[in-house]
Amino acid sequence: MFIQPNRLKLKLKSGQPAYGVISTSDDPQLAELFGLVGFDYYILDAEHGLINPTQAVNVIRACELTNMTPLVRIGSKDQKLVLQYLDAGMMGVMMPDLRNVEEVKMLVDAVKYPPVGKRGVGISRASSYMAYGSEAPKYLEFANEQTMVIPQFEDPTLLENFEAMISQSHVDAVVIGPRDLSLNMGFPDGPNHPEVQEMIDKVISICKKTNVSAGITAGTGADAENQVARGATMILGIAQVLILNSSKDFLPK
Repeated sequence: MFIQPNRLKLKLKSGQPAYGVISTSDDPQLAELFGLVGFDYYILDAEHGLINPTQAVNVIRACELTNMTPLVRIGSKDQKLVLQYLDAGMMGVMMPDLRNVEEVKMLVDAVKYPPVGKRGVGISRASSYMAYGSEAPKYLEFANEQTMVIPQFEDPTLLENFEAMISQSHVDAVVIGPRDLSLNMGFPDGPNHPEVQEMIDKVISICKKTNVSAGITAGTGADAENQVARGATMILGIAQVLILNSSKDFLPK
């Protein structure tokens, strides 16, 4: 099979922080560079990026070659689209705007094969183009063990039901989106307001209570350290921000 042990999932389960990149680019060389640097995972942003499963395949290959777990963010609640990305070799799906327990279960069903979920099996790259025979049960079991279900938290109105939502079996992590969260809370200038930071702390606390890893974006290495100190373990750098900051540091002041 093409899919590999999930480096991100292993780190989170062991209680270690994991560092990744989220990118709207389908350029496999960009993913390869981040993998060579040593990032644990790479999220292809197919919500904001103009990316389809065909474009994702070479990004997935770059991740596999550099021992970096490939994930995808999908904006639409489309189980068939989830299936296509997973069949291409993605090891997990991050999805925004899940509103209730039923929608979280929908994502679990889309990511996991029976008896856990309802993902369909076919001749796919993820399984090394194998769907039948003695190797198929090993692949199905391995895929269910290694793939990840990752809802996002970007709306304060979710808070009341969020513990019930992420307490569903097979939810691995929650990624907090500080920028959209601040916008939804009425702060268009960003998430540094005390009210937004308090909301983030509440979500991290719920994640700890339910034994689900908390993820969040970080703009700098110092910011990443602060997020780990407050209890987040899935840290995301934004590819464009990392490149811009490094470029500014390189140029004369």
